[in-house]
Amino acid sequence: MAMNKVEICGVNTSELPVIKSANMRGMLEKIQSGDTECREKFIKGNLRLVLSVIQRFNSRNEPVDDLFQIGCVGLIKAIDNFDLSLNVKFSTYAVPMIIGEIRRYLRDNNSIRVSRSMKDTAYKALQAREKLTALNAKEPTVSEIAGEIGVDKEDIVFALESIQEPVSLFEPVFNDGGDAIYVVDQIKDEKNIDERWIEKITLEESIKNLSKRERLILEMRFYKGKTQMEVAEEIGISQAQVSRLEKSALSQIKKTY
Repeated sequence: MAMNKVEICGVNTSELPVIKSANMRGMLEKIQSGDTECREKFIKGNLRLVLSVIQRFNSRNEPVDDLFQIGCVGLIKAIDNFDLSLNVKFSTYAVPMIIGEIRRYLRDNNSIRVSRSMKDTAYKALQAREKLTALNAKEPTVSEIAGEIGVDKEDIVFALESIQEPVSLFEPVFNDGGDAIYVVDQIKDEKNIDERWIEKITLEESIKNLSKRERLILEMRFYKGKTQMEVAEEIGISQAQVSRLEKSALSQIKKTY
């Protein structure tokens, strides 16, 4: 997402005005009295707030213009629903509204399709969690959430898991300045250990030139299905070293096989 864009959705972000905190309440009172001109000024004066929020989603690779528009929807909802009797700053109320609107957009546009009924259950569960947290000053259990909305615990778990964002197997989880360690490196195969690709081809000649440690790492990784972390702990080196040795060994095999 190109967060260094100056113009987003036709708006020159470098020229956006800023409303002073002292003027916020007076403008909100005018807005709630039906002053449409003041409402437009207030929206424009808070667009920098939207910009600051969408930066949190910088790693999502979503079009910045789309996120900005969705963020503006959240801002407008915050303006229309703000309660002047609350002893909070407008930004304190608006930021969660903007974030929530963007997250709903991202969930609804998820590449993995989830049924509407399951999404509805998930959203009800999230609302119940917020309500119970505010009421009891602690995070509710799944059973408490289920009781609040009248849904089985299992359905709550499935629904909440269904709206989680998928993670790429090749997303880096660690980098010590050298080779990155990816999600796929952390996955252990419990079911198909005997069917790993390394057992389907004849490698005896190819692995003769590998060091003893490299052969041991390949055996533990591909024959025994261990994760890099498990290998590292067993032979007494870092996971980053296991990753480098594994990749080096596989590279040598590819060249000689």
